[in-house]
Amino acid sequence: MYVFYSFVLLISLLIYIPVHFVRIKLLRGESFFLRDRLGRRLNDDDAQKQSLWIHAVSVGEVLSLQNLIRKIKEKHPAWTIHFSTLTNTGMRVAKEKLTDADNIFFVPLDFKYVVRKYFNTLRPRVFVLAESELWPNLLREANRQTKGVLLINGRISSRSFKRYSRFKFVAKKILKNIDLFLVQTEKDKENLERIGVNSGVVEVVRNLKSEINLPILTEEDLLKLKSNLSIPVTNRVIVAGSTRKGEEKELIEAYSRAKSVKENLLLILAPRHPERFDEVERICQDFPFKVMRRTQVSPDKQWDILILDTIGELAHFYALSDVSFVGGSLVPWGGQNLLEPAFYKKPIFFGPHMENFAFLAEKFVQSGAARIINKNKDLDEMFLARDEESLEKMGRSAKETLNSLQGATEKTIKAIEAMMADS
Repeated sequence: MYVFYSFVLLISLLIYIPVHFVRIKLLRGESFFLRDRLGRRLNDDDAQKQSLWIHAVSVGEVLSLQNLIRKIKEKHPAWTIHFSTLTNTGMRVAKEKLTDADNIFFVPLDFKYVVRKYFNTLRPRVFVLAESELWPNLLREANRQTKGVLLINGRISSRSFKRYSRFKFVAKKILKNIDLFLVQTEKDKENLERIGVNSGVVEVVRNLKSEINLPILTEEDLLKLKSNLSIPVTNRVIVAGSTRKGEEKELIEAYSRAKSVKENLLLILAPRHPERFDEVERICQDFPFKVMRRTQVSPDKQWDILILDTIGELAHFYALSDVSFVGGSLVPWGGQNLLEPAFYKKPIFFGPHMENFAFLAEKFVQSGAARIINKNKDLDEMFLARDEESLEKMGRSAKETLNSLQGATEKTIKAIEAMMADS
């Protein structure tokens, strides 16, 4: 199986690299960092120390591990923490945010000899995998060369479950390399058991993202931020975060209808992926609004729609918003993380497609902290929402619901400590 997988991966890379060269290198001016992904620049200065290797795929997962890594380092300052990520944006955010990680690098290309080089160089005692980033050769080598392989903050979405069920034999073979699964919900545990994972190695510890540690912004901070962004204090700000293709037009149409009724509305769109910034700007320009990018705005420039074309600022924009919309939910994508607006006590709205965050979506709706948008009328009401007291109550409920979901970080640290001690 592993030989066949490696062959398919090689063919895929041979096809992908020329496409990447055009899309990423020529159009966006970014590198694939091939030498890095082959381990040519791997740092082995701390190879003799007690260490663990944590891997997360991209920005969302990287940010969710900030608190965990900080607390591990506080409790075990002598441990070396190696951290890998898959994407270029994940790498940029990791280098900026994960200041307690000792060594940050790209995850190796998933070929046996490349992966083996990483383990031979770093010699981690424990390998920790975040959420559901399953690389077969990486996991196999981790199982062979470490004292423990741990999946943290695990979740098995409906889409993933269907895929794993279709190839159950292969999925079981890959998942056997993991010694302990720490998952977010009972549903995730049930899905893993149905795939064939032993129930004795699956524990429900809740969601690490629930314990996000974001900057506290004072009223003065928010006023200064609004001033820098040319946002009048009397205007209502709606932030649509992590939007996907097909959502922006629907949001702008609803905004247009609402603005004809209520003039003092401002819309901030934060596309999920940077490569869509230009596309979203073109969509906005089809409407009679003043459109501006975050990187162009200044206190003297007025706008109706602002495009957040930077990485890592969405939380601050949720903080200054009056209403927050969670993207990836009007279209069948599965939704996005709704915990950042909850941290800042914001009323939360999302569409009917929150399958990837079903547990959280249900919790927040049940507590009155969030509302589901099923039709255009619901979108219009989100923009117009005349009952300020009701919005404030939703925001308070969001914070209370978030606080009720705590506990995953401490349980995760205990599991890592147990594996490190066994070694």
